[in-house]
Amino acid sequence: EMQKNWIGKSTGAEVDFHIDGTDKVFTVYTTRCDTLFGATYCVMSPEHPFVNAITTQEQKDAVEAYQKACATKSDLERTDLNKDKTGVFTGAYAINPVNGKKIPIWISDYVLASYGTGAIMAVPAHDTRDYEFAKKFNLEIIPVLEGGNIETEAWTEDGVHINSGFLDGMDKQTAIDTMIRWLEENGCGHAKVQYKLRDWLFSRQRYWGEPIPIIHMEDGTMKTVSTDDLPLELPAVTNYQPSEDGESPLANAVEWLNVEIDGVKGKRETNTMPQWAGSCWYFLRYLDPHNNEALADPKLIEHWMPVDLYIGGAEHAVLHLLYSRFWYKVLRDCGVVFNDEPFRKLYHQGMILGENGIKMSKSLGNVVNPDELVASHGADALRLYEMFMGPLNSSKPWSTKGMDGARKWLERVWRVNEAGMLCDEATPELDYSFNFTVKKVTEDYESLNFNTAISQMMIFINDVYKLGKVNRDMFVSFIRLLYPIAPHVCEEMNQMITGKEDMSYDAWPTADESKLVVNTVKMAVQINGKLRTTIEVSKDEDRKVIESIALEQEAVQRNLEGLEVRKVIVVPGKIVNIVAK
Repeated sequence: EMQKNWIGKSTGAEVDFHIDGTDKVFTVYTTRCDTLFGATYCVMSPEHPFVNAITTQEQKDAVEAYQKACATKSDLERTDLNKDKTGVFTGAYAINPVNGKKIPIWISDYVLASYGTGAIMAVPAHDTRDYEFAKKFNLEIIPVLEGGNIETEAWTEDGVHINSGFLDGMDKQTAIDTMIRWLEENGCGHAKVQYKLRDWLFSRQRYWGEPIPIIHMEDGTMKTVSTDDLPLELPAVTNYQPSEDGESPLANAVEWLNVEIDGVKGKRETNTMPQWAGSCWYFLRYLDPHNNEALADPKLIEHWMPVDLYIGGAEHAVLHLLYSRFWYKVLRDCGVVFNDEPFRKLYHQGMILGENGIKMSKSLGNVVNPDELVASHGADALRLYEMFMGPLNSSKPWSTKGMDGARKWLERVWRVNEAGMLCDEATPELDYSFNFTVKKVTEDYESLNFNTAISQMMIFINDVYKLGKVNRDMFVSFIRLLYPIAPHVCEEMNQMITGKEDMSYDAWPTADESKLVVNTVKMAVQINGKLRTTIEVSKDEDRKVIESIALEQEAVQRNLEGLEVRKVIVVPGKIVNIVAK
């Protein structure tokens, strides 16, 4: 969705406006050509090529002063919706093509020469920005959509067309289609698809970057480096700093720079590609990094692509990821790759904030140094805590106490072996807990819910401590579950228990579904409505047997001393309530 908005595809129309008293025509792009009857003025960017030519003598000084002021502003400053609207009248008028009405032409910094046509038609009754501009400069406001009160604010919702000649009474889409037909039939406009995308400078005056394989010849022509000489590699240089005149450091690599082709001298392009250029396709080279004949073996590309999972911050969505998709589609068109998209799934990880809940910053003094944490708590404790803090895609505040807890839990896992809890005999009491843990951890890893996977592993270790023992093979399988989170501790424990090294090649545990069938239930036992104990019985146990088991419990007998049991109410699978006086 972010990329879609960044690309900004919009369907609308281009409308031609004649400038009164001249033979000049300028074009505006609009997504709402149906509101053309409500266009009461036009606005050009201060840099529009027509501005100086159409400005009257009376307005010349004001226009030039405004142009000079705008030249110092960035596009972001100029298009800030919250800033005060500014502008200057050129003294010229345009002819509204749909009604022949003369409307003033203004210049304003909120219209950019680099976007669209550099000119807009303003319909102040139905656009907030145009409304504010019109109110400030006392320009005409004509409503052409029914609804609202233009005396107080612009009406930006849809409505039936009014004051619109042949469009009166029509809904939005019908009116748009009708107006486009009218514009095309009368030769003053046509349907148009437009995008927000604009060109971006690709070259950098730095050493570190992919060299551009272009040679500038002395005769004014440009040649590409021959295929036989690709890939073009950076030369070794002693000075990586740009030259005094701003040229790239490559301009100082004279032997690399100067070439001769068929007797004509030339110089290599000294600018390099930006750092994100190579990151658009590096994953393809991973497939076959030593291939000197091609980017990668087509069979390997077909087998491995697309990438299964890409994890990266949301800030990558409209930069690196967008570029990667573009390059990948170019490679698809060239027949190098064989599918449409480079990444099958994208996941945005959250940010770890400072303990005060604010983004970490050196200036705020809330930065946490991982090297110090590794030294004090161990790398595995750091990994464990980061994965346990919360959902991977959410931002979470750091907690040093949380790190302490992660370290203590790993020590608790370690002590299962140290304390002699491992045994060779089966521990069926742990069958359900263990197999449920295998199933849940596997599923949670697949869905990147690491925090809930760790929670379940903690539950299993608690069950081990309650029982006081655990089957050796069962515990080794548990270590494999924990291994992706805490590889160093797990590798050590595995070697100590099994004598084997490198458990990264061990088979992943699988859950025994038959052990996940629960045949018993826990039931609360109450005396006169007060909980006294719990019992565990078979799901299908007879009521009389459940009653007998409940009455045999030590806590029940102790609390029944001196009382007479009058009634025992059994709700199978839930509760036993003993009524006594």
